[in-house]
Amino acid sequence: MSEAKTPVVANHWRALRRFTDARIGLGRAGVSLPTPELLAFQLAHARARDAVHLPLDVAGLMANLTPAIEKHLPEPPIILESCAGDRFTYLQRPDLGRQLSDESRARLPSASLDEPVDLAIVIVDGLSSVGVQNTAPSMVGGLLNALEQDDHDWKLALLTVVEQGRVAIGDEIGERLNARMVVVLIGERPGLSSPDSLGIYLTFGPEAGLTDERRNCISNVRPGGLPVEEASRRLLYLMREARRLKLTGVGLKDRTEDTVIEGGGANKNFLTR
Repeated sequence: MSEAKTPVVANHWRALRRFTDARIGLGRAGVSLPTPELLAFQLAHARARDAVHLPLDVAGLMANLTPAIEKHLPEPPIILESCAGDRFTYLQRPDLGRQLSDESRARLPSASLDEPVDLAIVIVDGLSSVGVQNTAPSMVGGLLNALEQDDHDWKLALLTVVEQGRVAIGDEIGERLNARMVVVLIGERPGLSSPDSLGIYLTFGPEAGLTDERRNCISNVRPGGLPVEEASRRLLYLMREARRLKLTGVGLKDRTEDTVIEGGGANKNFLTR
């Protein structure tokens, strides 16, 4: 008896899927997608929607943050909220997610008259609480360990966690804490292959009203994307350069992958020059 033929027509590009999460080489069944690929797409879409709407588990995040920060920061994190009072408002009104609520401003101590600190770290739920929940504690721990071992004595502000926030809310927080620069760790807009991605935004001289060309971004920090160790290395490089140049954004380039040829053809990483 001859073997039954499958109705699915394979795609030769499928071999490349081991290099990427992109949906390539899916094949076809007639003029449609094969059923397994269609179901996988629907599952990915559902996970992306869940990531946007799932509220941040603040208590769980704080429990995971404590071991990472207790030996580095003298005070526990402060929980803040934006002017977007609920998730529906947050998604409909991005402008409200960029501003602290009046109650949060009252809870956040103003350090404008104190000596400036080097850095304020702000964790924001953003558009993927999953990315923040899974990756922010290890990212904060890795960054604090790297700063402790750095030649510069980094002075840190207290750590803040913001619900219903956007990237720019870190500018107001950094300004109130009198920080020379602010790092915002935020859940990125989910893709169909990455519902758990964490984004990192660095701004020198934070103040309310800044726009995105004043920031540097490191994106796709997650187990299936950019590893936390590599993200910490890139962020520390950008922070050192920001301190030296007194700027971030379009004037500050990430050259951690650059190499030069000198000394008889030996490759040197840009960081060692």
